[in-house]
Amino acid sequence: MATSQTASRPGAGRLRRYIDESLASMHPAYFAMSMATGIVSIACHLLGLRELSTFLFWVNVAAYGGVWLATLARIVRFPRAFLADWASHQRGPGFFTSVAATCVLGSQFVLLRQAPALAFGLWVLALVLWVLCTYAVFVALTIREDKPSLAEGINGGWLIAVVATQSLCVLGSSVLPDRLGNRDAAWFVLVSFWLCGGMLYTWMISLIFYRYTFFRFSPEDLMPPYWINMGAVAISTLAGTALVAASADSPLMESIRPFVKGGTILYWATATWWIPMLLIFGIWRHAARRVAFRYDPLYWGLVFPLGMYSVCTYRLVETFNLPFLAWISRGFIVVAIIAWMFTFSGLVTRALHLFLLGTRALWPAGARALSPFEALDRPIANPPSSGGLS
Repeated sequence: MATSQTASRPGAGRLRRYIDESLASMHPAYFAMSMATGIVSIACHLLGLRELSTFLFWVNVAAYGGVWLATLARIVRFPRAFLADWASHQRGPGFFTSVAATCVLGSQFVLLRQAPALAFGLWVLALVLWVLCTYAVFVALTIREDKPSLAEGINGGWLIAVVATQSLCVLGSSVLPDRLGNRDAAWFVLVSFWLCGGMLYTWMISLIFYRYTFFRFSPEDLMPPYWINMGAVAISTLAGTALVAASADSPLMESIRPFVKGGTILYWATATWWIPMLLIFGIWRHAARRVAFRYDPLYWGLVFPLGMYSVCTYRLVETFNLPFLAWISRGFIVVAIIAWMFTFSGLVTRALHLFLLGTRALWPAGARALSPFEALDRPIANPPSSGGLS
């Protein structure tokens, strides 16, 4: 009986296979969807687009929860594939997106919902995830016996580790000093994260730039996460502005204020330097080499840096009193919103495809109405005789 039901609904098996394959191959970097949505929401809030910001906040709450549910389902259904990703040079660094997404959502709760207690809980969760990702991913990659070459193993996605580290500094600046008895101790911890992120960026971008210039570089190698080259220093700029803003509140921060200001401007200048380079690479990939645009969850790694550059420039203008840069923040939020809309439409299209597969699988085979194309392909049972109308 079960066999006949399965045979009468061939779409059910196809839907099950589609879901299983999607879960098994789910990229650890899917939390970048939450990162991108959250930072665009924050940028909209800062620049006065409050209704859009609130809408994106709720989208991000759903996205963050949805990705966690999918991740837990993957752990249960495909534990070997999940564990294998931790030792993958291509996919392992993607786990750091869970840290950054958690911190970005926490920053939304501070700015949009004035809920610092909930944001502090998210900061603690992000700290735990950061420790787990840092010492699991990098140890696994180090002790792995069969390693890829530098050209095959390194990509812009590695810089998500920098983004995760700096995101702890950004959210921590809003929630940690008031909850730690010693404010100087809190700022010391946050400055340490900021410097650690800078250290990681220096190491990784050196390898990435070496890979750019001394190894063969094909259009397929230029994946969307390469925009994290810019996004990692953009969030480092944002973290620096938070530290500078706190300098009047802490003797420790006052003493290192010039150093932090110089480093912050250095990070912003580096982020700005990357933008024309990445745009040229994109034109070369899609216009000159005609690589088609198609939805990929990694494209969220392109949206996030655009939104982050808008936010970090806004804070730079505000903290350093640089009004002549304000137009950059306003311009980049427009670009970030457009990029988010295109990427989100790709996600919706994929979800709609899954919904149609499910509908077709659950519809009784005998009762399902034929589409016009299926009706044309269906043979006629009793064709009219040729002599009837001649």
